[in-house]
Amino acid sequence: TSPSGGGFSSLNLFGYTGVGTQALSAFGPVTHVDASKKSVAQARANAELAGIAERPVRWIVDDAGKFTAREVRRERRYDGIILDPPKFGRGPEGEVWRLEEHLPRLLADCRQLLDADSRFLFLTVYAVRMSSLALIGLMDEIFRDLPGKLEHGDLAVREEGPDGRLLPTAIFARWSNA
Repeated sequence: TSPSGGGFSSLNLFGYTGVGTQALSAFGPVTHVDASKKSVAQARANAELAGIAERPVRWIVDDAGKFTAREVRRERRYDGIILDPPKFGRGPEGEVWRLEEHLPRLLADCRQLLDADSRFLFLTVYAVRMSSLALIGLMDEIFRDLPGKLEHGDLAVREEGPDGRLLPTAIFARWSNA
């Protein structure tokens, strides 16, 4: 069941100050999760500043892994999920997050929150020594039973000037079901 009871529902894990939540909220209810109380407060303030505070957003201060595990037990479903986990972090109760160690379980739980009617999962990772090939390999194992396609690559910004080089900033992997 969708946590919103209807409409396009999405989940923003590691939502930080809410830019992804703001974008997703244009399409329906969003569940915004971050372990930092300060980040969630700033995300709410940013929604106010953007004039979209009335949009249906559940603001949750919680450990992303614990939250998704509870959502799996509740048999919740989302139409889309975005996640931008750090390489290392701490949850609100001191839980330790290590990307290489905890990402497989988190993605497996995210898979359980999606079904054949869901539209996407978008994962970005930064400040790590791995390639997008590692991410897509993991996602292929976890998402192979769902219709749709997997894609991966690098995110970069272009240097200013006529010969501006591409400067890598992160890697991504996504599952989409158009």
